[in-house]
Amino acid sequence: MTEPAARPVALEPDVAEPVIDSVEPDAGQPGAEHSAGSGAASAAEAEPVAQSLTPPLVALTHPRDGVPDVVSTERGLDEVARRIREGHGPIGVDAERASGYRYGQRAYLVQLRREGSGSFLIDPITCPDLSPVQDAIGDAEWILHAATQDLPCLTEVNLRPKALFDTELGGRLAGLPRVGLGAMVEHYLGLSLAKEHSAVDWSTRPLPEPWLLYAALDVEVLGRLRDAVAADLQAQGKAAWAAEEFESLLGFTGPEPRVDPWRRTSGMHKVRGRRGLAVVHELWLERDRIARDRDVAPGRVVPDAAISEIAIANQRATKPPRSLSSPDGRLARSIRRHHDALLAALTRALELPESDLPPLTLPPSGPPPIKAWADRDPVAAARVARARELLTAVSGELAVPVENLLTPDLLRRFLWDGPAAPTTDDVAAALQALGARRWQTTITAPLISLACREHPVLAG
Repeated sequence: MTEPAARPVALEPDVAEPVIDSVEPDAGQPGAEHSAGSGAASAAEAEPVAQSLTPPLVALTHPRDGVPDVVSTERGLDEVARRIREGHGPIGVDAERASGYRYGQRAYLVQLRREGSGSFLIDPITCPDLSPVQDAIGDAEWILHAATQDLPCLTEVNLRPKALFDTELGGRLAGLPRVGLGAMVEHYLGLSLAKEHSAVDWSTRPLPEPWLLYAALDVEVLGRLRDAVAADLQAQGKAAWAAEEFESLLGFTGPEPRVDPWRRTSGMHKVRGRRGLAVVHELWLERDRIARDRDVAPGRVVPDAAISEIAIANQRATKPPRSLSSPDGRLARSIRRHHDALLAALTRALELPESDLPPLTLPPSGPPPIKAWADRDPVAAARVARARELLTAVSGELAVPVENLLTPDLLRRFLWDGPAAPTTDDVAAALQALGARRWQTTITAPLISLACREHPVLAG
């Protein structure tokens, strides 16, 4: 089906219902139902009638109060804090990063909106300490979309929520098939948000006006979206689940650092031997040093493919080549640009003594892959298969993704190391100790206990 037509409007305090046009609705939109007829002909005749009753999306093109100026001074920051104190209710929060352009994940623009205060765009490069804004927000609830994406960079500028509502996570718990901001705004509010600037280089200065418009619109609708999601969760009896999830996010500062992140270099599966791994490691470290010093995303310094190509070509070498090259023009350019540094890194790798070469694999830090369980522990394999079956079934019944009911990692950890005959209480206590929320264990612990009873550990 074609996408619904979008009618451009600026958002007003109370947006009127859009004019109903005779356009074909998106099958994924709420209300896109078809009347049942008595036979194929009557059904075909009824379908356009049902379609005509579906209102078109309303394209949100301008913020209610216009695009605010970017705040870039301490005086401006104090004014933001003053106006936030004058507002009321929760505060919409968003941040824009320069992923793929700059080294790291710092914020390059912070957007805020609160009823009674208005919208604000803050430059965290010229205003790196947003403590005055934090003090002004106080205990007010934050509204974020995909909180784990923004909380780490907001923490860096001294913004930390004391209460939050994550609309993306709320959408998952509510059973929505698409939980991007644009999709959820369409679903709940009937509005269309442009996303053409979501992946631009937000470190650009000055920021172009169309980008600022996009950034302001992202927080414009967060308050209304939050209320709609909250009402949906309440109607489904999931509000308490969401509250537990949101509370668990308050201390989130970022994922755990990976052990040996260089092992995730693309194309590394073609590298053979410990010497080849050492080449990848040294090249990766050199690229990371250059990227950090220049504040450029590592992939823009030297692509992964170039690192893997050099490693494969030299993994059995006893001495470095006189020069580095590549038949691929794009890779060749990046290699030429940093030729001496890369050649020095390759030389270091080839000169390492055998005792200092990296191991082929890391020691296991958790349960083995489930595909290996059948050979190593058939009972555990049967238990995890049955538990997955039960969890998948209840996931469908509750309209909650199975990974939100319980992360696969927690299930693996419990069933690999768990007790022989765990009761429901045993399962719940163990999962909560691993980080599961109480609402999750209320649903999943009885099912996992059942899977264990159905596949008992044999004596001896």
